[in-house]
Amino acid sequence: MSMQDPIADMLTRIRNAQKAGHASVTMPSSKLKVEITKILKAEGFVQGFGVTDSRTPELTVELKYYNGKPVIHMLDRMSRPGLRVYCSYTDCPRILNGMGVVIVSTSKGLKTDKQARREKLGGECLLKVA
Repeated sequence: MSMQDPIADMLTRIRNAQKAGHASVTMPSSKLKVEITKILKAEGFVQGFGVTDSRTPELTVELKYYNGKPVIHMLDRMSRPGLRVYCSYTDCPRILNGMGVVIVSTSKGLKTDKQARREKLGGECLLKVA
């Protein structure tokens, strides 16, 4: 059975692992998932990540906790296969007055909302994290 929305599956796996208190979560890997995880690590939402080179590559994400509570409070998909959400750099949403991050798929690759505004790039708003 093929997966219709692998990004939503990734986010659900991360949310479920955090609720269960796991240190890490493993999922099938793709270039897009690795780029999303790089941004999450750069913004301080996850501890680290690794990709295994095997017949079916797997992405392992090390989750981050502070005082026993997960660092990620909100992890929501904005644009989905049934309803795409696009924004220009001027009307890209701000999450929690700039404390959260929106990941935008631009023509220059995946960027955070702050980077997209700075470089004046619009695109598809993939997900929001806080």
